[in-house]
Amino acid sequence: MAILEDVREAAQKRILFLPYAIRQMSRPERMISPLEVEAVVVNGELIEDYPQDPRGHSCLMLGLGDAGRTVHVVCSPKDDYLAIITAYVPDPAHWSEDFRRRL
Repeated sequence: MAILEDVREAAQKRILFLPYAIRQMSRPERMISPLEVEAVVVNGELIEDYPQDPRGHSCLMLGLGDAGRTVHVVCSPKDDYLAIITAYVPDPAHWSEDFRRRL
């Protein structure tokens, strides 16, 4: 998919963490590091595409963080950077067993 190529290309330039993403990543029960987010955008898989997002075309990616934990990252590629909209550890009550589909 073109969005995945755009995400990876933008991430090579610069990764910008939006304030909401920083707040979500810093929650004590999550503590997601910028390196975990980078690993998801570089090595993870696209699970949802949001071409009509008012913030610009964005997507939800799934990947592995520290100690193999599952991390979701919502990001939007821009010309000069990749905007990280949010990152979180998905709740098993709201996602399929493989964390690829919403329940």
